Amino acid sequence: MELLKGKKGIITGALNDKSIAWKVAERAIAEGAEIILTNTELSLRMGTLNDFAEKHGCKLIAADATSIEDLGVLVDGAMEHFGGPFDFVLHSIGMSPNVRKGRPYEALDYNFLGKTLDISALSFHKLLHTLYTKDALKEWGSVVALTYIAAERSFVGYNDMADAKALLQSIARSFGAIYGPARHVRINTVSQSPTATTAGQGIAGMEDMLKYAERMSPLGNATADDCADYIVTLFSDYTRKVTMQNLYHDGGFSSVGLTAAEVASFPKQEND
Repeated sequence: MELLKGKKGIITGALNDKSIAWKVAERAIAEGAEIILTNTELSLRMGTLNDFAEKHGCKLIAADATSIEDLGVLVDGAMEHFGGPFDFVLHSIGMSPNVRKGRPYEALDYNFLGKTLDISALSFHKLLHTLYTKDALKEWGSVVALTYIAAERSFVGYNDMADAKALLQSIARSFGAIYGPARHVRINTVSQSPTATTAGQGIAGMEDMLKYAERMSPLGNATADDCADYIVTLFSDYTRKVTMQNLYHDGGFSSVGLTAAEVASFPKQEND
């Protein structure tokens, strides 16, 4: 079954085979889609996306998602390559200099914070703005951005990325209210389980978070492959009336207070 047969789209943010975006690209191709891959020049040098593009015959366009000029080149290039408007876009872009430099939330470097917000959230608005003004998406097109539950709840170590993800989700709602009536384009965010991507490894305590989330999720953590399967359905025609939603893909974690598995991990106290 080819859910995306005949569809075309852009996948941003893939770095290597640990990236969720990489898995989405693989799954989209398997489901019949034609894709363009994009990342920054530096990421293309650091990662293995060139190998992926060569293997699958995908066009690769370098672009800095914080640059309106670069995004214009990306979208124009996609429309030229596809022969007109296309069907879907994945936003999978996030980075915090504060996290990378080990700055705690109570002592943020505000210049770093500005970069976190620009890279991880404002890039989403800039991308949507570019798609909208160039009328680059077909009617009933789909845009999906990756987020995390720390946008709504406090998670130690997630730092200013939580602020960025909260802004990202707000942008999805606000732009969805505009893009829907104008073009019937849907915009959603997917709140994924903690995932051992290259970017995720930079978050303090990530290994412990993975174990905790596994115990607290009735179905266990959703993997990058699981997430790719889900996102493909959001690109498909089966979800044409789903928009402006933050969709949890986390094995049930977001609806749980306490599980038996977590209770079993508590230290046992002997009765006097």
